[in-house]
Amino acid sequence: MDRTMTRSYEPFDVAVAGGDLHAGRWGRGSDGPVVLALHGVTSNHLAWSAVARHSSYDVVAPDLRGRGRSNGLAGPAGMHAHAADLALLLDHLEVEQAVVVGHSMGGFVATTFAAEHPDRVASVLLVDGGLSLPPMPPGLSPEETVAAVIGPAAQRLSMTFADTEAYLDFWRRHPALGPDLSQEVADYFAYDLVGDPPECRSSVTVESVREDSIDLLDTAAIDARVGKLATGTVFLRAQNGMMGEPGGLYPAELARQHASSYPNLDVRDVAGVNHYTVVMGDQGAAVVAAAIEESAGGAR
Repeated sequence: MDRTMTRSYEPFDVAVAGGDLHAGRWGRGSDGPVVLALHGVTSNHLAWSAVARHSSYDVVAPDLRGRGRSNGLAGPAGMHAHAADLALLLDHLEVEQAVVVGHSMGGFVATTFAAEHPDRVASVLLVDGGLSLPPMPPGLSPEETVAAVIGPAAQRLSMTFADTEAYLDFWRRHPALGPDLSQEVADYFAYDLVGDPPECRSSVTVESVREDSIDLLDTAAIDARVGKLATGTVFLRAQNGMMGEPGGLYPAELARQHASSYPNLDVRDVAGVNHYTVVMGDQGAAVVAAAIEESAGGAR
């Protein structure tokens, strides 16, 4: 039977500042390094299910504070708080070093963790996140900036849904995810929904998104962290964006600028995927899993 369909999965909790951080683990005890996988700004750890299926490694993914089953953690959030949580997570697992892969906001968390805890990081892989974003119009609040960038993903945080099926209907209409709403992705969204019908809502707290978005706009700090990454660090760029539109979250010209500014980066395009399906779709997940294996091999 195909290995990717039979991987073990176990949820667990870790004591961190303010409460418990929830996480999931696929393939415990597998040969090779532990992979620490970090999700995006309004996401949760199950975003990595497809990548974990395609990976032969021990994949650990937390619900970052303010999301999923970590949404009860007291603030503040922000990149530094997430990095501190990750150090405690690795301590809990008795893991000295991990291959750290971050998607979207998780990429910014990954570079922060690498800068603040370099001894815990074997290598870093960035997936459509972690590099400075295109400039935003002046005068936008953090909430307006996030809404401008991620659209319906932010809109849903203030919405309620009658039940899980209503929530899935919302996502079936999403141009980037609707066509690829597999059972695995449906399970990811069902996990995100909390509360009782007919007043269900996303588990993601607006306050955590607001606090994290401030750090996502700190271009100077972001650029400084990227400049310290190891030579050969791979950045995977989805060619299509958050609404499935051509151009991507990182337009081609911006990606070229980043590649020119940071000779330590290996910037690669991933064709045929968007910002979400680069990790949650089968095609993108296979590319990411292969890049993890490459990154892990280079870290040995």
